[in-house]
Amino acid sequence: MTLSQLDYIVAVDTYRHFATAAEACHVTQPTLSMQIQKLEDELGILVFDRSKQPVVPTETGQAILAQARDVLRAAQRIPELVSESKDDFRGDFRIGIIPTLAPYLLPYFIGEFIAKYPAVSVQIQELVTEQVVERLRNGLIDVGLVVTPLAENGITEIPLFQEPFVVYAAESNPLLANSTIAPADLDTDGLWLLTEGHCFRNQVMNLCGADRQANGTTALRYETGSLETLIKLIDKQGGFTLLPYLATLDMDTIRQARLRPFDQPQPVREVSLVMHRSFLKRKLINTFRDEILAHLPDELATKGKKGKLVGLT
Repeated sequence: MTLSQLDYIVAVDTYRHFATAAEACHVTQPTLSMQIQKLEDELGILVFDRSKQPVVPTETGQAILAQARDVLRAAQRIPELVSESKDDFRGDFRIGIIPTLAPYLLPYFIGEFIAKYPAVSVQIQELVTEQVVERLRNGLIDVGLVVTPLAENGITEIPLFQEPFVVYAAESNPLLANSTIAPADLDTDGLWLLTEGHCFRNQVMNLCGADRQANGTTALRYETGSLETLIKLIDKQGGFTLLPYLATLDMDTIRQARLRPFDQPQPVREVSLVMHRSFLKRKLINTFRDEILAHLPDELATKGKKGKLVGLT
């Protein structure tokens, strides 16, 4: 049994396709298939059920693959320890971040981070939370920036800050008659939401109350994956939505006037770094965390501290 063989079976499990796995491992498909067959012969079991398309692991294969991932992470940790002892940060750093954070949080710190660590190749992917967790488990990204708590087995969470929710409403909307908003005030028609799969959508629906989800008069009028699209639709078509605080900081004075904070305690979401339990690049991730916290807007550091956390489910 070799580390290369373990790498090959993990790649097949990740991509569920022998040719794609071979390409990811930079070997030919016959070489990859031969080495996997050799490993299966040595173990006396089949790791994969090749009769199904896409290929899937057998029941025993699933347990072997879980252990193989742990072994590969442990092996990769050895050269990493050497680099960390020298403060030699280099190589790929793969980040997954949810769309309701990416355009509003990244600009505050990512430029400084890249400039400070030029030997690190930063790769950023916008993903919904479910994709972040899946790719962490498969070793396709190193760290995620998501909203927590997730309560996912094998996933480590490092809370960074709490971000308040605010209401954004059209100029004619009666919500703007109030200086602050209570959740009970949101029992009105015209709520605009993100598409399913976005954790922010779930939090908005939880905050507005489960009863409104079943009411025909308050059903969705439109769904999108972009907060910016929601804002523009409200400007033209009316209605209201909820926004995370960071999404409001670059608004012009006209749009700022259409924002309303919530009554105290303000509803907030918890933003965290998430990693696999046996995560690699630990010192780099800690440095990444420190860089984020050092560049947060000053007002965010105090706004969410006494808030009420809104659940994801």
